[in-house]
Amino acid sequence: MNAPADIQHLLPQVAQRPVPEAFLAALQQRFGTQCSTALVVREQHGRDESVFSVPPPAAVVFAESTLDVADAVALCAQHQVPVIPFGVGSSLEGHLLAVQGGISIDLGRMNRVLSINAEDLTVTVQPGVTRKALNEAVKSEGLFFPIDPGADASLGGMTATRASGTNAVRYGTMRENVLALEVVTARGEVIRTGTRARKSSAGYDLTRLMVGSEGTLGVITEITLKLYPLPEAISAAVCSFPSIEAAVHTVIQIIQLGVPIARCELIDAGTVRMVNAHSKLGLREEHMLLMEFHGSPASVKEQAETVQEIAADHGGNAFEWATTPEERTRLWTARHNAYFAAIQSRPGCRAVSTDTCVPISKLADCLLDSVVEADASGLPYFLVGHVGDGNFHFGYLIDPDNAEERRVAEDLNVKLVTRALALEGTCTGEHGVGLHKMGFLLDEAGAGAVDMMRAVKRALDPDNILNPGKIFS
Repeated sequence: MNAPADIQHLLPQVAQRPVPEAFLAALQQRFGTQCSTALVVREQHGRDESVFSVPPPAAVVFAESTLDVADAVALCAQHQVPVIPFGVGSSLEGHLLAVQGGISIDLGRMNRVLSINAEDLTVTVQPGVTRKALNEAVKSEGLFFPIDPGADASLGGMTATRASGTNAVRYGTMRENVLALEVVTARGEVIRTGTRARKSSAGYDLTRLMVGSEGTLGVITEITLKLYPLPEAISAAVCSFPSIEAAVHTVIQIIQLGVPIARCELIDAGTVRMVNAHSKLGLREEHMLLMEFHGSPASVKEQAETVQEIAADHGGNAFEWATTPEERTRLWTARHNAYFAAIQSRPGCRAVSTDTCVPISKLADCLLDSVVEADASGLPYFLVGHVGDGNFHFGYLIDPDNAEERRVAEDLNVKLVTRALALEGTCTGEHGVGLHKMGFLLDEAGAGAVDMMRAVKRALDPDNILNPGKIFS
């Protein structure tokens, strides 16, 4: 197993490519006030939610159009300067860090919903549109976009990392919901991949190639997405369990019986305590499943009754329902704030986050052994999971200045990923590879597959200027 703990020690040794003064002058001339070299702006764009510390980019360009992106990338290509796309900075694996120097292209100002095609259930947006802003824009049409990673991430960033989240068990991930893209290549050329049609057999699937490429193959400047009708009825419920094992076996049975549950989230008792303190809730401080059902009133009632019976068979109790939008929003906001609740529980800490996903039949084997290891380590942690599709997250809360705590956290992560891969799972269900999981990708995919990925990267980005040093070295 290629443990990533060494990455932090290697990062300072990664050669920062020189940024020529002529390049910075050309950048300033082209972009004027849209380009900043102020330290505070560069530092803002030189960190994400990961534990890594890296020098910031040399400059930040605030793109307002596809032409801006194309011109910036073309200048970078001319001077062989790295370029890193930036959404809202919510990534967890070091995706945004300028490990080889270069500039950041902030796409936040490209935030327009370009077209809503309600009859076809599609929408086209710029990359800076966030998921909440998109849902505000389409709700008057009786539609919504279901992919919900928790953070109010930009759709460009969600596409680049192949995000998923709480609704993936029913609606899939970004991979299943992106129909077409506009992308700026490493030469500054603008290309389009895919169409608004629901399927195509025309040539290589370049859209799927770009989805999840983490900014290493192109800069996404336009995205066409699937939309879904707003469910006629929605009901949410929480159910407490005497053990994590009971909760996990409940989930496995729900999925294996084919109950079309929309969301199914596990929160362990310790994390429920953190969430209660942070969000001022009164949830029972026991291991908990937070679930949501979508459909007609009759189908929602049937789903909920079936799940309640399954949960009762495994010791589930204290079913509590949230049927009004306000109650549901309060519950899910608390769940989405679990990360920040955990961080707040230990002031000054950072979270080393895990992101494994396994076949649903292997979920109990992977999760329960990992809980035992986490408890034995002595590190405080939080545990949440989109367990309906076999994906779960530990967040080990460490003092960033304590090397021993960092070592213990990384060792736990190595053991967890080793276990997940042995069970035919993956090292990352939704966060992406970035810096933190480069060694794990080699373990998971094998040298031959990673060499093929490198060959694609070399073909599309021969000068290695697009987010270099990510996914693989």
